[in-house]
Amino acid sequence: MQPLKIALVDDEAPARNRLRDLLQDCMDSVPTEIIGEAANGVEALSLLQTRPCHVVLVDIRMPEMDGLELAQHLRKMEIQPAIIFITAYDVYAIKAFEVHAVDYLLKPVRQQRLQEALLRNSAATPLQQEILQKLPHPHSRTHFSIRERGKIHLVPISEIIYLRSELKYVTARTHAREYLLEESLVRLEEELGDRFQRIHRNCLVARNHIAGFERMTDSDEAGWVVLLKELAEKLPVSRRQQSVVHEHGRYS
Repeated sequence: MQPLKIALVDDEAPARNRLRDLLQDCMDSVPTEIIGEAANGVEALSLLQTRPCHVVLVDIRMPEMDGLELAQHLRKMEIQPAIIFITAYDVYAIKAFEVHAVDYLLKPVRQQRLQEALLRNSAATPLQQEILQKLPHPHSRTHFSIRERGKIHLVPISEIIYLRSELKYVTARTHAREYLLEESLVRLEEELGDRFQRIHRNCLVARNHIAGFERMTDSDEAGWVVLLKELAEKLPVSRRQQSVVHEHGRYS
């Protein structure tokens, strides 16, 4: 039996050390090889793009990027590892994992349970996006992941100035450049509505990147545009969304 290549992802070093010890104890029935460790999802994605593995043991609650968000980004890898979540979640969340047949380990992790999970996941299929979206996420994503030239790039959502739908893609604009997302603008608004303001049926603007609004009178029909802090570009506000001008109260 070839050893299972495993990555350990947890922000607490003692938790990773315990997993190392437990994996050693399971070695007779499930041979394993630890390819590396990470303290959050960002570090884990960087690790796994250079050192692929079969299974990722990942804590759900971590700073910077949690385990559920990491799972979404790992779906874009050419060879996707199986994922076993480690959690101290409440009963409601655990039931959600069970309904969707997502494997998880409760803290403190026990040897027998870890062994069973590894045997089951050695030939598991990667998690589907539809299942990931149904799991109880503690908060929205912190990053978008873009696949370019065979590598996954993370773009912090805090750097996104606006999101604009174009045909079947959504353009995510930062100060530096544009990225194409294969996502629905409606779905993004549902997830990120606390951080983004809809100004048009095809455009969401990051609230903290809005400098103000300006009335346009040089067209057949007077209207408003959004002024951005970092870009000279002006984004039109649709008639249906013009109430946002008064809600923000920054206009000229």
